[in-house]
Amino acid sequence: MNEIVRLALEEDIGAGDVTSRACVPSARMARGRFLARETLVLAGADLLREIYDARGGVQELTLLKRDGDQCRDGDAIATVQGGARTLLECERVALNFLQRLSGVATMARRFADAVAGTHCRVMDTRKTTPGLRALEKRAAAAGGVLNHRMGLFDAILIKNNHIAAAGGVRQAMENARSSGLPIEIEVRTREELRDALASGARHVLLDNLTPAEAAGWVRRIGGRAQVELSGGITLENVRAYAETGADFVSSGAITHSARAMDISFRLELA
Repeated sequence: MNEIVRLALEEDIGAGDVTSRACVPSARMARGRFLARETLVLAGADLLREIYDARGGVQELTLLKRDGDQCRDGDAIATVQGGARTLLECERVALNFLQRLSGVATMARRFADAVAGTHCRVMDTRKTTPGLRALEKRAAAAGGVLNHRMGLFDAILIKNNHIAAAGGVRQAMENARSSGLPIEIEVRTREELRDALASGARHVLLDNLTPAEAAGWVRRIGGRAQVELSGGITLENVRAYAETGADFVSSGAITHSARAMDISFRLELA
């Protein structure tokens, strides 16, 4: 079982759902439906089985929509049948995951749609909810954006503080090359760009530029390296950045500013 699912259930249910135990007979059976209450892109549906399997008492779970599917207000996402107490005690955890992850997927789809028709692809960032990164990045991918590195361990991104600590762009690039990992480097000046390209950089990051400034940098680079733009990129301005000729734009808003989507759970006796 996904450890984060186990922790979420433990956090919410603890020693037991005292309300359901007090109100609902132990043998009572019920069925429930998860419903979209607004237009959204679904994510997290595959966690439902893990949630119910962890608690037992569920006879049947049917997924009517899959991660990445667009749902409209009133669409049924999934149905479940089993012990009423189990359905009640799992309700909030299931909704929390569905609402949060669908929010990320929906935001990701809006970003992807905003740059449609350009050469540019949108990427997510490490600005995720602590403990939920793998799930949120999976949701972002379901929404149609690219996953950037998962963490500090799977790709090298040399930023300004790394350059300062290493003793310069050339030294940072030389030190990093032996890792064998993909290398991206942030450049802030023409001198840093020249040094990065001379050191074999194939992927450069430009941070906190206006679209007009970014377009100038992209022309200067002239295809000698892939270009990623970051910093202050929002749903409102992402198209302007994408039209600069950059290969990628990255935005933390996909994860840190996604709102929970409106999804409900409706229970009735079986």
